[in-house]
Amino acid sequence: MKTLILIRHAKSDWSNPFLHDFDRELNARGLKDAPMMGAVLYHKNIHPDLILSSPAQRAQATAVAIAHKLSFPEDAITYNSALYESDIETVFAVIRSVPDTCKTLILFGHNPEMTECVNALCDADIDNIPTCGVVAMRLRGDSWKNIEYHSAELLFFDKPKQHR
Repeated sequence: MKTLILIRHAKSDWSNPFLHDFDRELNARGLKDAPMMGAVLYHKNIHPDLILSSPAQRAQATAVAIAHKLSFPEDAITYNSALYESDIETVFAVIRSVPDTCKTLILFGHNPEMTECVNALCDADIDNIPTCGVVAMRLRGDSWKNIEYHSAELLFFDKPKQHR
């Protein structure tokens, strides 16, 4: 059984309008929400075998904060440029490349892809995964290579607002 957890990066800082989108850091709320959601995952007994993240600064910072709460080594996080400014098929391709020895995968990315992927994978009807929103799914197959539309079931959808 494979568990896939998609997480949208935490709230980013828009205070510098000249900063490139890729380089935006987390704002104060994002800096609080990321470790809080890491603690939520810890209490749900989530133990990732692999963490993949967009290399954008805000996604990296979110991945690191959550990884710390899950005792996942920061230097073991894999950054994949395909997860920045991607689409559903690109995200699916990244997931399909994961070795089947991985049982639990956490993937950090951006909207609209994260929301679109969840809705496509598990026939969900989620309007928007908010910043630092977490969606966990169980794959119906035994291989990451089988990721396709309608190939997972929703386990939970959690967001920071539920814990403030």
